[in-house]
Amino acid sequence: MISITEKTLQDLQFPTVLETISAGCNTDIGKEKALKITPFRDKETLMQALMQTSEYVSSFENNNAIPNHGFDAITHEIKFLAIEDSFLEVGSFRKIATLSSTSNFLLNFLKKFDDYYPNLNARAARVEYTKDIVTLIDAIVDKYGEIKDNASPALLSIRQNMNIVRGKVNQSFGVALSHNNSLGYLDDIKESFVQNRRVLAVLAMYRRKVKGSILGSSKTGSIAYIEPEATLQYSRELANLEYEEKEEITRILKQLSNSIRPFLPLLIEYQDFLSDIDVVSAKAKYANRIDGILPTITEERRLFFREAYHPILYLNNKQKNEVTHPQTIELKQENRIIVISGPNAGGKTISLKTVGLLQLMLQSGILIPVHERSETFLFDRILTDIGDNQSIENHLSTYSYRLKNMNYFLKKCNKKTMFLIDEFGTGSDPELGGALAEIFLEEFYHREAFGIITTHYSNLKILANELPFATNANMMFDEKSLEPMYKLALGQAGSSFTFEVALKNGIPFGLINRAKKKIEVGKVRFDKTIATLQKERSKLEKTSINLKEEETRAREESKKMENINTRIQQKLESYQELYDSNQKIIYIGQKIDDIAEKYFNNKNKKELIGEFLKIVEIENSKRKKATPKEVKAKVEKQKEIIAEVQVKVEEIRKEKKEKKLKPVVEKPKPILKVGDRVRMLDGRSVGSIDAIEKNKATVNYGIFTSKVSLDELELVEAVKK
Repeated sequence: MISITEKTLQDLQFPTVLETISAGCNTDIGKEKALKITPFRDKETLMQALMQTSEYVSSFENNNAIPNHGFDAITHEIKFLAIEDSFLEVGSFRKIATLSSTSNFLLNFLKKFDDYYPNLNARAARVEYTKDIVTLIDAIVDKYGEIKDNASPALLSIRQNMNIVRGKVNQSFGVALSHNNSLGYLDDIKESFVQNRRVLAVLAMYRRKVKGSILGSSKTGSIAYIEPEATLQYSRELANLEYEEKEEITRILKQLSNSIRPFLPLLIEYQDFLSDIDVVSAKAKYANRIDGILPTITEERRLFFREAYHPILYLNNKQKNEVTHPQTIELKQENRIIVISGPNAGGKTISLKTVGLLQLMLQSGILIPVHERSETFLFDRILTDIGDNQSIENHLSTYSYRLKNMNYFLKKCNKKTMFLIDEFGTGSDPELGGALAEIFLEEFYHREAFGIITTHYSNLKILANELPFATNANMMFDEKSLEPMYKLALGQAGSSFTFEVALKNGIPFGLINRAKKKIEVGKVRFDKTIATLQKERSKLEKTSINLKEEETRAREESKKMENINTRIQQKLESYQELYDSNQKIIYIGQKIDDIAEKYFNNKNKKELIGEFLKIVEIENSKRKKATPKEVKAKVEKQKEIIAEVQVKVEEIRKEKKEKKLKPVVEKPKPILKVGDRVRMLDGRSVGSIDAIEKNKATVNYGIFTSKVSLDELELVEAVKK
């Protein structure tokens, strides 16, 4: 039995999806139903809902579009019909007739195009088709919502008499109007209507001269509204007929209500059927907006979402004309837990929510935005622990709440469960919280649950690497720009790029270097290794598939670049340390210069010595006294260096001895004289000797002359030979 809690729905923002679907409904009942969508409890009903939505989506593209299914809700009418001896107003019957005819038309359409819409027709087949309701109402009520004259013989007779009497009223009134107007008793407007009766507009000064019944006056009192005496008799007769008409209409409506009352269950079915189709239509519209499809539902325990989009993020970015990056995630029996790591704001939580929300939508009968080759199976439970869930009402901290949640996970977690945990283990001491998180992860693993977690903890990354059926994943990061790429890469852990991001944000390198020294060497090396691997993966991700033949050469170049980067990094560190040291020396030098200038002015030796000692004490306070163990280690290291140097010195001596033993055959040096063209042994410029004095020659190069030792010169001709 599938059972998913309200907390999971809220954590994965499922209500936001339902609000968007609800907005696509045509009817108020459909909107309410859409907001109440929850995951189905059995597979058969779920598959019917998914296929119905899929069929409706197909109707957008074929020539047999599903007809209009909008209707006015008859909830009020259904309540009244349920009460014995009650009757409906004439307008309600028109709504019922419209509902019935719309249902009948849709039932016929789906039956006719069963090949296109088999699942929608299967839903329609549960509803009875009948024209009796429409026939009964159409016999009494016209298309404008009025009772027909021939609804009964009595009503027909009454209305015929009413027409005759109205004619007499108009005739008698016309005579009175002409007579009084000729006498000048009427105002310019001549006539008006008061209490739905035709009256003369008589000037107030002549009101006693006009025979009839005064029914009112104007606001100023200048006009009196009088019904002529000749029409009074006919008006009373007309009023009596109107009363009889009203009574007859009431009798007809009661009779019609009693005729329709047996169809009450069918009317409820009609409204339910059309509102269901309205919800299916809204889900289809939503699927069309997010490019949703129905992936393969398998019995095998495998979840494979290829090129999956987070629907809420996709629609928001689409509205802003921004790019949404799809993710490809696979969970199976041999790889059932994924531990996602990487820098903050890199998309870890979105990737986790994407999987959870898509699975939740699918199990609620909503198509999802994935590649057509995606597939999944149905989970009995989806457990989530996402975000800061402090419980103020129960006085629980974030970590206490998470522990309570983990306890619930341990009770419910099994091989038909998927768990999603964001920032696993946080909220407590990193060492202790990380250890407890590691135990929880092992327990979920042994229960064969499928799950995705995000974390920064190194021990969880190591555990995922050690467990046979778990794997690491990382959110890729551009190592050059230090910007997230929003792409999930399975197979290796990701670095948090803590120090790199800090450096990019302007934190001084000296502080970062000091921070590195405070961390355990193993952790630094582990994170550095992860960062290096992540950089390599991002480089490979950018490499085109067409360049596979040059993969070996690319790796070699990558290693060279890595070595160069390491050397540059080391140089930067040494330059930074040198800069810090020089700044310190400059600072001390400035202090000493200030003290010297002070002494030059006052010649106070005591003050000079005091100031100098103060500087020395301040600098000594910054130095740390080495422990005997550190001193011993330093001495041993110096001995090792001396031993290495001695070995190298011996090797150099041997090489020199060997060189001395080898006979060196020296070529006879040519005798140089004035006028010879010569050049220096290590030079290229050619000149001529102008003079020779004491083993030194004056060489003329044309533009300038130079005195050079004869031993450093050679004949140009000799070189040519």
